[in-house]
Amino acid sequence: MTSFTVKLTASALMLTFATEAVATEWNVSLWGKRRAFTEHVHKLAELVEEKSGGAFTMNISYGGLSSNRENLDGISIGAFEMAQFCAGYHPDKNRAITVLELPFLGVSNLAEEVAVSHAVYDHPAVAEEMAQWNAKMVMTSPMPQYNLVGTGEPRDELAEFDGMRVRATGGLGEAFAAVGGVPTSVTSSEAYQAMESGVVDTVAFAQHAHLSFGTINQADWWTANLNPGTVNCPVVVNIDAYEGLSDEEREIFDSSVPEAIDHYLANYGELLDRWNAVLEEKGVTAVEISEEELAKFEEVAGGPIQQAWIEEMNAQGMPGQELFDLVMTTLEEHRASN
Repeated sequence: MTSFTVKLTASALMLTFATEAVATEWNVSLWGKRRAFTEHVHKLAELVEEKSGGAFTMNISYGGLSSNRENLDGISIGAFEMAQFCAGYHPDKNRAITVLELPFLGVSNLAEEVAVSHAVYDHPAVAEEMAQWNAKMVMTSPMPQYNLVGTGEPRDELAEFDGMRVRATGGLGEAFAAVGGVPTSVTSSEAYQAMESGVVDTVAFAQHAHLSFGTINQADWWTANLNPGTVNCPVVVNIDAYEGLSDEEREIFDSSVPEAIDHYLANYGELLDRWNAVLEEKGVTAVEISEEELAKFEEVAGGPIQQAWIEEMNAQGMPGQELFDLVMTTLEEHRASN
């Protein structure tokens, strides 16, 4: 081998090592399976890889890295770089964002859900609390108002919720408890089995989850207009990983988030458009609850639970009233601008 060949080979190896050194690969922890709820994460990964020319990639795992209730813990220790979690899984770890899970906030569509979520995520109290877990908020996973699927005779009056065993977390669980329901917080992946075995009578989910986790296949009826609230499930990144990105990579990542959200909204909109056809196909009755019964539910489970949350947060040194007011003003401003 000539000295020229040796130098050429050495140069090629150095170039290879340099290329490998600058490549950024993130692991992302999700759960369940790919569905409308995770489409923005896939879109974000696609955009980041495309804009970086393949130098910044994301490996998305469904349950292979962590369980859904431990994703925030995994982020805190740097077990992976990005993850999704739901506030109701561990409200003590993410108190500030549980304002978004309060019942009867009046959010009526996905665009409004994005607006109020991101306004809350930008609040200093949220950033400070998430920093305790080495986590930085990236984007929400907006979901429509939750509704029930159930078996047996439809429950279309508030009195029929008394004693009802319902899979519901966070503020929704509190709302059903306020009218005599018995909430359980089994994970979304366990909901079908809980319904099938009779552990619960009803399951509160958004439409995509009733499809993805199969609860719609156990259902006899669906409450089309109960709309008590929803859960809040952010996507977060490990702060060290985010700060370790180059300026170019960070710009690529940040600029791709709005595009990922737009993709999510368009995709979820298509699911909502065909929801009635799904109900008909599966023989599920859509139950309309009267305005009188809805007003009773909101009176018992709306204002009182909201006020109790504000007082509890204030007592803990959190800006409860400020966060609640931020949701209300953001909702007003969003509607005024549209």
